[in-house]
Amino acid sequence: MITVKSRAVNGPDTPFEETEIKRRDLDTQDVLIEIKYSGICHSDIHTAHGEWGPVNYPLVPGHEIAGIVTEVGSEVTKYKVGDRVGVGCMVDSCGECENCEKGEEQYCLKGNVPTYAGIDKYGEQTQGGYSTHIVVTEGFVVRIPDNIGLDAAAPLLCAGITTFSPLNHWNAGPGKKVAVVGMGGLGHMAVKIAHAMGAEVTVLSQTLNKKEDSLKFGAKDHYATSDAETFEKLAGTFDLIINTVSAKLDMDSYLSLLALDGTLVNVGAPAEPLAVNVFSLIGHRRSFAGSMIGGIRETQEMLDFCAEHNIVPNIEVISADQIDEAYDRVLASDVKYRFVIDVSTI
Repeated sequence: MITVKSRAVNGPDTPFEETEIKRRDLDTQDVLIEIKYSGICHSDIHTAHGEWGPVNYPLVPGHEIAGIVTEVGSEVTKYKVGDRVGVGCMVDSCGECENCEKGEEQYCLKGNVPTYAGIDKYGEQTQGGYSTHIVVTEGFVVRIPDNIGLDAAAPLLCAGITTFSPLNHWNAGPGKKVAVVGMGGLGHMAVKIAHAMGAEVTVLSQTLNKKEDSLKFGAKDHYATSDAETFEKLAGTFDLIINTVSAKLDMDSYLSLLALDGTLVNVGAPAEPLAVNVFSLIGHRRSFAGSMIGGIRETQEMLDFCAEHNIVPNIEVISADQIDEAYDRVLASDVKYRFVIDVSTI
């Protein structure tokens, strides 16, 4: 076993503390990664606070991981020492079910193994990227292109792929009108990616405070959802809506913005259930869908796409001592647009 430094919470209402955790010795197909940066995702906060169900504490969150390969198992063929790599929201799956065979490991029928708060094939609890090193089977490691900094790459492993996957699946591109609900860590990536795909992008945010950023990132328009006239003016407009908000919304109001055969895709994950009136769907053959992350193949495709189009998230790099403050600021929507931990400070 390998002992590494980390930051962990010991309960739903406790601050992060310095600690040490054990990483397994390398199996034949494992890669040891020295983590350089780890992004902070809203999912980290939900899980650390126990809002998505029971948690086996202590917990080390973090599934936006960027670092350098420092050791490889005897049968590893994809990576070598010194490679720039990333790890996202999952570290394994059954590899045998229909979905895994399609390259959709995130929807493994037996359940993928999440990067933290999961149980791996060795029966051990997984711990995430708020730590100096991680051991992952090579099939769940992706290569970070040379023209993307490791600090900027980290949020792409969740925020990037979470928005790229539905935009890719529902064919965002030229001739498509796409709305992005929320201009946070996920939303600002959705705007950049959808614009690069060639879609006409509109941002729907609570206020006009981030309108300048929306337009700079590639949006054509930005509307305040706190203004009731927004929903009247934009009724029946969009082919695709990506809802990035992790809070309870009036979904019927947003569904009314879809054109015929339009789809609203939820990628935000609020702790509360979302209610939908079926008449919001059947009147215009609208669809209400959900999307998680992408498979490993699609995650690599996303990284290569971002490298080609010079897309990176807007980040604020923090030290490990600032994690608790960063959580509070995320909950207060006080970040533009993603916190990234400098793991050297752990």
